[in-house]
Amino acid sequence: MARIIPKSIFFFCFNLLTLISPSKSRFLDTLCDGGNYTANSTYETNLESVVSSLASATSNNGFFNRSAGQLPDAVNAFVLCRGDVEPDTCRVCVNDSFGMAKRYCSYKKTVTVWYDDCMLRFSDEIIMGNVNTNGGRFIYTTDNLQNAEELYQAMRPLMDRLKSEAAGGDSRRKFASGDTPGTGFMTIYGLMQCTPELSEDACYNCLETATNQIPNLRSLDVRILYPSCILRYSMTRFYNATVVLLSPPVEALPRPPLPRLPSPPPPNKNSNTTTVTIAVTATVSVVILALVIFFVITRRKRKMRGPRLGENSVHEHGDGDEISTAKSLQYSFGVIRAATDNFSENNKLGDGGFGVVYKGKLENGKEIAVKRLSRESGQGEQEFTNEVLLLARLHHRNLVRLLGFSLEGSERLLMYEFVQNASLDKFIFHLSKRLILNWERRYKIITGIAKGLLYLHEDSRLKIIHRDLKASNILLDAEMTPKIADFGTARLFAPEESQANTFRIVGTYGYMAPEYALHGQFSVKSDVYSFGVLILEIISGRNNHSFENGVVIEDLLSHAWKCWKDGKASSLIDSTLKDGSNSLRDMIRCIHIGLLCVQEEASDRPTMASVVLMLGSSSITLATPSEPAFFMHTSTNPNLQKSLFKDYTSITTNSNSLKSKF
Repeated sequence: MARIIPKSIFFFCFNLLTLISPSKSRFLDTLCDGGNYTANSTYETNLESVVSSLASATSNNGFFNRSAGQLPDAVNAFVLCRGDVEPDTCRVCVNDSFGMAKRYCSYKKTVTVWYDDCMLRFSDEIIMGNVNTNGGRFIYTTDNLQNAEELYQAMRPLMDRLKSEAAGGDSRRKFASGDTPGTGFMTIYGLMQCTPELSEDACYNCLETATNQIPNLRSLDVRILYPSCILRYSMTRFYNATVVLLSPPVEALPRPPLPRLPSPPPPNKNSNTTTVTIAVTATVSVVILALVIFFVITRRKRKMRGPRLGENSVHEHGDGDEISTAKSLQYSFGVIRAATDNFSENNKLGDGGFGVVYKGKLENGKEIAVKRLSRESGQGEQEFTNEVLLLARLHHRNLVRLLGFSLEGSERLLMYEFVQNASLDKFIFHLSKRLILNWERRYKIITGIAKGLLYLHEDSRLKIIHRDLKASNILLDAEMTPKIADFGTARLFAPEESQANTFRIVGTYGYMAPEYALHGQFSVKSDVYSFGVLILEIISGRNNHSFENGVVIEDLLSHAWKCWKDGKASSLIDSTLKDGSNSLRDMIRCIHIGLLCVQEEASDRPTMASVVLMLGSSSITLATPSEPAFFMHTSTNPNLQKSLFKDYTSITTNSNSLKSKF
C-alpha cells in the first residue's frame, strides 16, 4: 500500500504539470500553390534563413514576418498565432508548422499551413497587405442540422460583432472572440482573426466572405480557414478567455535565458516517497499562490477604475484600464492645430450643432477630420473624457471611428477618421451627383446604415440611441460605404432600459418620431423612425419636406403614403433609377419597409434586427403599413405647416452628450 500512494501522487503531479506546460497544437490543413524551387537553390537558402529568423522571434501579439533575398528568389513569410494562445504554445506551433510545410508541400514556393493555434505563410510574391481568400479550407462536423437557418439567425449578431471588433483592431492585433445564446439551451462561441497588417475594410471583407459560407455548412462546429483570416464557431468553449483578457497586443522583450542549475545527485531509493511528496507540495503551492496573486491584482484593478473616472463612467468586466485607453487616445492641442493648419478656413468641412469640423493631416500622412467643440457646449473635463471613452468602444465598419481627442483649457477637440466623400445629403439631393448613386449603391447604403444602427441598439457592448439620424450625418467613404456620424446628441441606455423621457428635444424635425417631438419620449424605435425617413429619401432622391416661398407644400411621408395607397409606389422612385434598372421589385420592397418604420405607434415599428432581416431576405412576408405619423392632409393650413417647421427644424441644445445613466 505504501508503494501505491507515491505512484498516485506522482500521476497527479504529472497531470498538473501537463496542464501548465505548452500543449501540442492540432494540425489542420495545408495549401500548396505557386511554382517549385529546387534543392540547394538560392530560394531554398533564403527560405531557410527566414525560417530560422521566424523560429527564434519573440512577440506577445503572436505575429512575426520576415523577408530575405531579391527577386526572383525573394522569400516573404509570416506566422500568425491565434490571439488566445500562450506565448510558449505559440512558439511550439511555429516550429511544428515549418515541419508540416516541408512534409506536405515539398519544394513549393507558395505555402500556407494551418494549425489550430497558428498559421504559416511564405511565398516568392508579396503577401503582406494583400487579402487572399483563395483555396479556403472548411473543417466542420457533419451534423446535417434540420434547424440550420434558425441557428444561423441566432449567431448572426455575434458574427457581425466579431467581424467589426476584429477588423477594428490596430496594426498589431486583429482578433475577437465571444459568445451568444443559441437555440434551445445551447451557447454559441465564436472567434475571428485577420493578419494584423490588413486595413479595417480588407479584414472585414475577408471575414464577411467567411461568414457567408456558414449557411452552407449546416454544422455545430465549423472552422473556415483563409490565408488572410480565420473563423471558428462551436457549441463548446474552445478559446482561452483568460489569455484573451490578459495578453496585451504589444511587442514583448526577448526573455533572458534561464540560469542552468547543477544536476541533482542520484536519488536515494529509500527517499523516493519523500522526494515526490515534496515535489507535489511545492508544485501545488506555487500554482495556488499564483492564482491568489492573480485574483488579488484583478480585484484591485477593478476597484481602482471606478473612482478615477467619476460616477457616470461605464465599466465592464474584461475591458482594459479606462485611464490607459484615454491616455492612448489623447493628443496635444498643438499637434491637432498643426494638422489643421491652425484651423484654417480652407480646411473647414462644415458646421455642426456642437462645433466646426476641419480636415487635417498628421505628420505620418494620415488624413483626419477634427471637430472643434463650441466653447459654449457646457461640458466639463470629466464629462468630456467619459464621452471619449464611450465613443472609443464603438467599432463597426458602418460607424465613423474616433481616433483621438484633445483636452486643454477650454479647448475640446475630437479627431475622427477622414471620410472622403462627405455626407449622403451632398449626393442624394444634388441634381447631378445623385447620378453616381445607382440602385446597387443606394441599396448598399441602406443596408449599411441598418447594420450600423443594429450594432448600436443590440450588438455593441453599450446600448445607444443616436437621436439625430439624418442624411447629413451619414458619411460615405471612397467605396461609398456608409458610416453613421455625429454622436453629439446620442444617449446611452442601461441594458434593461427600453425608453426614456426628456424635456430637451434635440435633433432635426422631419426625422423625429412623433412621440419624441411631441412628448419627449425616445427609444430604439425613435431611431427606427428616422431610418424609415432616410430610406424614402434615398429611394426618391427628395428631401423629407419641400418648400415653395417658405411654405411646406407636401412632406415626403405624405407623398409616399398617397403613392402607396393609390397603388403607384413606383412613381415615388427617383427618375434617375428607372432607366436600365431591373430591380423595381426591390425598390418597392424598400419603400414598403420604409413605411413600416415610420408608423405612428412606436410598437408598430419593427426593430432594427427585423429590418436587417427583411432587407436581406426577399422571402419574408412584410406586414401591411398604415398611415404614417405626421401625415399632412391637403386641408392642412399651410401657415400652420410653416410654423411647425420653423419651430422644430434643427433643434439643438448644449446638454451633455452621450450621458450615462448607470
